[in-house]
Amino acid sequence: MPKFRVRVLLALVVLGGSLTVAGLPPATAATPATPALPSDSLWFDGAPLTVRGGRFTDGQGREIVLRGYNVSGETKLEENHGLPFASVADAQKSATALRALGGANAVRFLLSWAHAEPVRGQVDTGYLAAVTAQMRAFLDAGIRVFPDFHQDLYSRHLFDSGSWYTGDGAPKWAVDAGSYPAESCGICLFWGQNITQNAAVQKAQYDFWHNTYGLQDAFLATARTTMTYLRQQLSGAEFAGIAGFDPYNEPYAGSYDSGQTSRTWEKDLLWPFYERFRARMDDAGWQDKPAFVEPNLFWNANISTQKQEGGLLDAGTLGPGYVFNTHFYDQKAISGVLMWGKAADGQYAADFATVRDRAASAGTTAMVSEFGHPLSGTVSDKAPTVLKAMYEGLDSRLPGARWWSDPAASGPVLSGTQWQWDIYSGRHHELMNGNPDKVLTAKDAWNDEDLSAVDLDDSQKATLRQDARLLDRLYPSATAGQTLAFTYEDRSRDGATTLTWNPVPASLPNVARLVGSGQYGLLVWRSGAGTAPTELHLPASFPTASTTVVSDLGVVDGPPAYTGAATPVAVAPEPGGTKSRRLLLTDPDSGTLHYALVTNGATAPSAGLLSAATSELAGWAAAHF
Repeated sequence: MPKFRVRVLLALVVLGGSLTVAGLPPATAATPATPALPSDSLWFDGAPLTVRGGRFTDGQGREIVLRGYNVSGETKLEENHGLPFASVADAQKSATALRALGGANAVRFLLSWAHAEPVRGQVDTGYLAAVTAQMRAFLDAGIRVFPDFHQDLYSRHLFDSGSWYTGDGAPKWAVDAGSYPAESCGICLFWGQNITQNAAVQKAQYDFWHNTYGLQDAFLATARTTMTYLRQQLSGAEFAGIAGFDPYNEPYAGSYDSGQTSRTWEKDLLWPFYERFRARMDDAGWQDKPAFVEPNLFWNANISTQKQEGGLLDAGTLGPGYVFNTHFYDQKAISGVLMWGKAADGQYAADFATVRDRAASAGTTAMVSEFGHPLSGTVSDKAPTVLKAMYEGLDSRLPGARWWSDPAASGPVLSGTQWQWDIYSGRHHELMNGNPDKVLTAKDAWNDEDLSAVDLDDSQKATLRQDARLLDRLYPSATAGQTLAFTYEDRSRDGATTLTWNPVPASLPNVARLVGSGQYGLLVWRSGAGTAPTELHLPASFPTASTTVVSDLGVVDGPPAYTGAATPVAVAPEPGGTKSRRLLLTDPDSGTLHYALVTNGATAPSAGLLSAATSELAGWAAAHF
């Protein structure tokens, strides 16, 4: 959710204590047996995702990029009892659409502490069973999952039935434990201002971080029990698809102690919490999965009055047990007054470069687990350019105008999950703060937010609310070696205008002719020692017959089906049976520079054009790497 609407999510995850669930055996730290591989499509890795050498890697040693969405803000509502979906069938519908329409291979899966532990010390196994069944729908679709105990403004139970705003996260008993003042935000234009202006929210957050009333202990215990349950109920193959756990969403102190700063708060309170959470993950059998840890909410705010020092600067080298996990919203654009006009090429290059650099200095990889922009209201006209610029920043640290001339500075491709994917968008029936006179049906049904990329049409079919060219993107989901540079020109639209921020330069006339007005992506990588191929997600806008690949591994118009190393440039279905596809590039070597241009702009290109474009790309790659 947009940070200018400032929302600190009390992503409640439990790491401590010894909550027990009837019928559940004790957690073990045993490594799951090697999972069986899906039989419905070619699959090259059944091992868990790990962090190695500052990147996500799979069992074949390939560099992995996670792309997807948050599933979903529905968890913050009461209409489906803190679950992302009303039924497993809806979860399956959402997962299929997310894969086929949204091009995703990962989701941040929201959970509710309030529903997991409605009575202190008693975990609701019915809720955990429903969560597991819905999560399984995404795992079965070949989508990696990392859960998040979500919170905003600490808890819905801080707000009364007549309040202008609401929250989510902590159970009622956690709120009843404190003596909190009547909630009031004063003159607040955006719901997120409650984070720093609402005394009830501030005090409740402060109590959590100081473990007043044992709140943090209880939360950690519930998190451990939840992770134990998931570990035991999911099959080995399913559990291998769990990417990790997000311990706490958008942490903020509430208020600082005397003499404390945002940086010392991270050092003295936030990081020890993450270490406790990490220990609970290990206890629950999640020892091989990373914790997706978030710094102080405001560390990378792009409004100077909100920006605070942070970024887990005093945590040292995070290593393979942690991922540096942050959010990014353009608060200036969302404000409606601090940014005039639209976003442009390279708008967020510096912001996302900061994320890359901080993760690298911490010795780990990065995840941008929330980003987005409102799709209705006075600033919604900025959404097409803001989102394009954000995806551009995830793909490369360079503006499109500089990419071709300095590709070696492109940097690693960032993983990210957009906020959000809610198939119930515009069709809710939420009693705000339990008030039957305030039934919310429109938008996200939560504090006037409207950020879902999807909804259901009148026939209950999932449809995109944003340009498919923007959302269903070409990206390197698995690179056999090290990614050196990547760019994607999606040609997404702002109304009737096609946005082209990265045209092929005039110095490569045959490549430009081949691409034409079509979409294109270009990956440059250095091969590794494994045998599994490099994979790029193929958007639906790249039908196989209309896809042209120019690579040192082969030049193909209409790639054939994958049959192994004999087809170094080939197409195969993605796991999960959703009819989504991937391009497979198989190299026979190690330590060698490779490149692949993928475009849908060519129509029956001649052999001469393909040969000329290949020569240009080979010369370009040799000159820059």
